[in-house]
Amino acid sequence: MNEEQTVLDFFSRDENLALALIAAEHLDGLRLKHNNLFWEIMHQKLSAFMTLQSLPWRSELTEDRNCEGTLVGIHLEPVVEQRTFLRPFMEQQLMGNDYRIYYGLMWNTAPEPAQMHLPAVETIRSRMSAVGFKDSDSFLAWQWSPWYPRRKDFLLRLSNKRDELIQAAMQPWEGMLNEYGAGLRLANISLSETPRSAAISLDQLHNKVKR
Repeated sequence: MNEEQTVLDFFSRDENLALALIAAEHLDGLRLKHNNLFWEIMHQKLSAFMTLQSLPWRSELTEDRNCEGTLVGIHLEPVVEQRTFLRPFMEQQLMGNDYRIYYGLMWNTAPEPAQMHLPAVETIRSRMSAVGFKDSDSFLAWQWSPWYPRRKDFLLRLSNKRDELIQAAMQPWEGMLNEYGAGLRLANISLSETPRSAAISLDQLHNKVKR
């Protein structure tokens, strides 16, 4: 019998339930600590990469809105302020009982129909779709990664082979920023030049008539 099974057998006994629960809480805290560490390291690496490449983005950590102090990803913000734009992102999504990391390009806010079908936007969507990226209302392009950030194999790799893991996790970012960077810049320029819809609701029209 190996050591892991011995420990599992020990905690599975009814008389050791209190100890098992204490250990579980402690381990949950360790998972969160290392999960946050991964995103913090990625944030630093990405910021350094964009500075080196003189890219017009800044890196922002994404927090779980429902759990303070829990990091769930990274997204980029343009250096020049813009109302509607596409931004690269990488986040973890809860799938059943586990988390999985996905990445791609997302809208910063809900776009208007005309903005979604601008030629420059359609071009980058088509290019990324051709290599397997999916799309939805909120995401122009997204794709699953092979990483499950709360699993044992991922956390052990982060602990024992950190440089190797971070280098692998940077590859999607480098691909999005280098391979699709020019197309993304053109799409965002088009979005900045497209005026907001002048359409108004029937209620607004009625109010104008009454005045």
